[in-house]
Amino acid sequence: MPSISQSTDFYIGLSLAILSSAFIGSSFILKKKGLLKLAAQSQSVRAGQGGFGYLREWLWWVGMILMAVGEICNFTAYAFAPATLVTPLGALSVLVSAVLASYLLSEYLNLLGKIGCVVCLLGSTVIVLHAPKEGEIKDMNEMANRLKDAGFIIYIVIITLANLWLIFFVGPRFGQTNAMVYVLITGSIGSLSVMACKGLGVALKSTFNGHNELTNRYTWIILIAVIFCISIQMNYLNKALDIFNTSVVTPMLYVVFTTFVIIASAILFKEWNFMTVMDIVGVICGFGCVISGIFLLQAFKDLNLSKFQLVKQLEPKSSQQVDDELRSSLLEETRGRHSQNC
Repeated sequence: MPSISQSTDFYIGLSLAILSSAFIGSSFILKKKGLLKLAAQSQSVRAGQGGFGYLREWLWWVGMILMAVGEICNFTAYAFAPATLVTPLGALSVLVSAVLASYLLSEYLNLLGKIGCVVCLLGSTVIVLHAPKEGEIKDMNEMANRLKDAGFIIYIVIITLANLWLIFFVGPRFGQTNAMVYVLITGSIGSLSVMACKGLGVALKSTFNGHNELTNRYTWIILIAVIFCISIQMNYLNKALDIFNTSVVTPMLYVVFTTFVIIASAILFKEWNFMTVMDIVGVICGFGCVISGIFLLQAFKDLNLSKFQLVKQLEPKSSQQVDDELRSSLLEETRGRHSQNC
């Protein structure tokens, strides 16, 4: 059973994770709006082509500040709650992004998209109920031992080699046409930044509790890793947002990023060792619900479907309407054959 202190930490981390999602979801929209404004008014090289003209756009900076605040909340959340809880709650940023995009970027959110938002919320709730509430790392000595784990070292090597391949070989060829290239770079590197943020959170929390970890060399190594990884993330996230629709990038990034974080967290922090079979199944099912909700948001985003149209489709049709639709179908088929013969 988790202690009172662990339960308090859990709910502090949960609250910070929700706030983080709200800020980050809003930041996506403002940054995208800034990039669109720059593309319409400036002749400078776009971010998707390697340009940095967005640094002169104030709207982009507002989005960047919101993202920074969100990341600070997110970073602090990792100091109090397990990564298995904090990271999947990033789905809430997808909801915020989708809703705001429909108002500020005129990106249509249809009925299936709204259903997807509800499914994401339900999935997030299931994850919260089943996430691990104990088994956290207490100090940097334990963190240092975890970082030396052979499994995590192998994970870092695989991620590094894969990203070098994506950046220097795949990106130049397919980065402008396939959103998954930049999303994979951002998501996989992001998993390393989350692990580093978690370690830095442990150091700061231990320091505030009276055990100074600022003199520990691992604290500074982890801080450098956080800055380096986040810099790469921001660069390739900007490229993805500049080239592709927000409703494409945000859901894909959530799925890729969360999957990599759960894998890295399982390897480094062994959080799953403190969960019952029921809790593990609950987290997996909750994550599946969230992915399903995001799929509804993404796959059918261009479908013009409203509640009124759905009700109309479900209404029983008269024999005359059926006959008219049949005649129309036959006529279109006849015209198609005629055009092929010509």
